[in-house]
Amino acid sequence: MYLKELKDLRINNDLYQKEVAAILKITRQQYGLYETGKRDIPIDLLIKLAVFYNVSIDYILNRTNKKEFDRQTI
Repeated sequence: MYLKELKDLRINNDLYQKEVAAILKITRQQYGLYETGKRDIPIDLLIKLAVFYNVSIDYILNRTNKKEFDRQTI
């Protein structure tokens, strides 16, 4: 699954793939595979990215256009 939102979030935050990869403690190449959809991103890394960018997992997965998550549902 191509996760366009991952790339958009990274670019909108003025980050390089290697910087996001360092946050996730993976290689830049591995992160690139997630961003292009050549590999599925593990849920633990998806959660880390959602927390880092302060967006919902549903936003990253393109299930909603709403970036913010509803803290009342947590």
